[in-house]
Amino acid sequence: MKQIIVLLFALHTFTAFAQGKVQWHDVTQWGVEGRGWGDQERAKWFDRFPAKAEKTVTKSVWSLSRHSAGMMVRFKSDANTIYAKWKVTSSRLGMPHMPPSGVSGLDLYARDSRGKWRWAAATRPSKQKMEVILLRGIKPGLREYALYLPLYNGTESLAVGVPADAKFERLAPRKSKPLVFYGTSITHGACASRPGIAHPAILGRWFDIPVINIGFSGNGKMHKEVGGLMIEVDAAAYIIDCLPNMNGAMVTERCVPLVQQLRKARPNTPIVLVEDRRFPNSWLVPEKSKFHDDNHAALRKAFKELQTAGVKHLYYVEGDPLLGDDFEGTTDASHPNDLGFLRQAEVFAPVLKRALKLE
Repeated sequence: MKQIIVLLFALHTFTAFAQGKVQWHDVTQWGVEGRGWGDQERAKWFDRFPAKAEKTVTKSVWSLSRHSAGMMVRFKSDANTIYAKWKVTSSRLGMPHMPPSGVSGLDLYARDSRGKWRWAAATRPSKQKMEVILLRGIKPGLREYALYLPLYNGTESLAVGVPADAKFERLAPRKSKPLVFYGTSITHGACASRPGIAHPAILGRWFDIPVINIGFSGNGKMHKEVGGLMIEVDAAAYIIDCLPNMNGAMVTERCVPLVQQLRKARPNTPIVLVEDRRFPNSWLVPEKSKFHDDNHAALRKAFKELQTAGVKHLYYVEGDPLLGDDFEGTTDASHPNDLGFLRQAEVFAPVLKRALKLE
């Protein structure tokens, strides 16, 4: 018993000593990517939408927009240890089908000597306010890091720490045009095991371009009010991926007007329409199969109507390949697992290359 007490005291002393030598950097002092709409007033700093959106979007969309999905902060350091402390707004740290590491955790990537982003560290939140060592024993060298914020929780505060004698360079959000993803719970990030594995984040790294994630669980429904906010963002491309929350009649009613709304305000910005993925067990359930068939047919019809009307810079992603053909790409027959998100990114990538004229 005495040995245990001595050990606990030693650990506490070491932790306190180590923390005393940490220099902390509040990320709000230099900004995060994925937080669009410039310096417009926010109800909370890490909200995705500006405060004015509360008056126009639905209550559900407003509530979900307060999650920090898609946000990412960049910095450079030569530190041999990287720390983080953050607080989330909700005590619901995880969900039955999505772990706390994705719902409420942080996800660290580092750029290697060839300029490629590579995963470095993730977290396992156990309470609303966390302080952790993200990674220790890092080999010498100044390198760039990207830290992704929680997907399905709001962020109250976030600071990055390094040893007092380490270099630390704050990297302001890039000014290049972002990819804007408007969608459902899947775009929102369900059910990624960590924030950096949601497909918008993957594509942001692959294309080395900022990303704005406006996915809303159960509420991505091509709302014109969301369109009104989207047009304020000078995007590299708008990706509309709302079909999982819609039906054929809703797609017919809302798709063409939303595209026209965007096109009127942004004549040359590429717009990508995305079919919904199929439930991997829809081959067994005719009702589910019909749901997808109707949705796909309605979106294809809208796409052709827009093309016939002369709408330019319009692109299309088919839904059937999104999760692969082995039925292993979801957590719960609906939301992608990590494998499913990677596969989605692989299907999106060639279409976005054409849209961004990178081919």
